[in-house]
Amino acid sequence: MNHVRIWTLVACAAAVSVTGFAAAKGDPEKGKAVFEQCAVCHDPDSDQAKDDKKIGPGLKGLFKRDKLASNNKKVTEANVRARIDEGGNGMPPYKDMLSDQEKDDLIAYLKTL
Repeated sequence: MNHVRIWTLVACAAAVSVTGFAAAKGDPEKGKAVFEQCAVCHDPDSDQAKDDKKIGPGLKGLFKRDKLASNNKKVTEANVRARIDEGGNGMPPYKDMLSDQEKDDLIAYLKTL
């Protein structure tokens, strides 16, 4: 009976460890470098939907907002990644232009704004 408890605890600990590692997918420093191509249209220091300097909305505080300015969807990693992949409203799709790791890094960086 004790062997079953031990194996159960080991399995649970392993599952928690794997889940914890999966949550930290991206590297914000690398994402900042990826963002350089986004900065042509998006200002990382502005939270304005539109401003005179950039074509796209400012991204400061993006993950603190309730909704995305471009499509009014809830701000989640999945919805931000979908917008990056699909583009829209003048933004080109980056699905085939950025690797999955670059997108993870970019999203990690956007969370720091």
